[in-house]
Amino acid sequence: MYQIDPSISAPELLPTMYDLPSEYPEDPGLPDEFHIFQPRLLGDTFSPPNYPEDQVLVATDLNIYYDPQHLLWYKRPDWFAAVGVSRLYQQRDMRLSYVMWQEKVPPFVMVELLSPGTEKEDLGQTLREVNQPPTKWQVYERIIKIPYYIVFNRYTDKLQAFKLGSGSYTELELTTSKVWIPEIQLGLGVWEGTFSGIRRTWLRWYNETGDWILTEAEREKLRADQQQQQAQQEKLRAEQERLRAEKLAAKLRELSINPDEII
Repeated sequence: MYQIDPSISAPELLPTMYDLPSEYPEDPGLPDEFHIFQPRLLGDTFSPPNYPEDQVLVATDLNIYYDPQHLLWYKRPDWFAAVGVSRLYQQRDMRLSYVMWQEKVPPFVMVELLSPGTEKEDLGQTLREVNQPPTKWQVYERIIKIPYYIVFNRYTDKLQAFKLGSGSYTELELTTSKVWIPEIQLGLGVWEGTFSGIRRTWLRWYNETGDWILTEAEREKLRADQQQQQAQQEKLRAEQERLRAEKLAAKLRELSINPDEII
């Protein structure tokens, strides 16, 4: 089993995220639209109620450095979330990368979006080549030890979830296209709807009552709709009050009483 030598130099002598590359030189091309919008939806709806906002980090295509003996070895997941860690690096800066020997807190949940070229590696079906870095599965399972690993196939809408236990991943049996994660009081499921003007099936987070967590745009629309509804109700009440006053004035005139003279 691949292991990191515990006798490495003291962490304070190792490079920080400012010293390590943050670019992706082996694949300079831009990601496809799904790999842009899907992580954005995951980040917009990830809000674990048992952690304050400043102790939640979500990241997309961010290098994770995991081996101080091989400083250029890293993995770059499609999306991940870490909880119980400062949102900002050393509470002051946005991260260029996630350096395990500095952070010391592994990501809690990792999401990979299957592509034809990476499917076998994402599902742990590839072997490590001689003199090459460990596979993605080996790093997530044995080195970083990420508690929950989620894989989604956008072509078949298949959701697979793996939970770490006794040093290895076990696939969870899903009776629906949803997985509940009790430690963060959130669930992840397949949702059909419109996001960023595109209607299709997406992954998004839901709460303990089974309701999909709203994005900021959806919350703003909901607030606007509520304000509009409130304005309409106030307008209706004002109109009803006006009609009631007119009816009362008419009744007073039938009784030869001038309503304008009533104080």
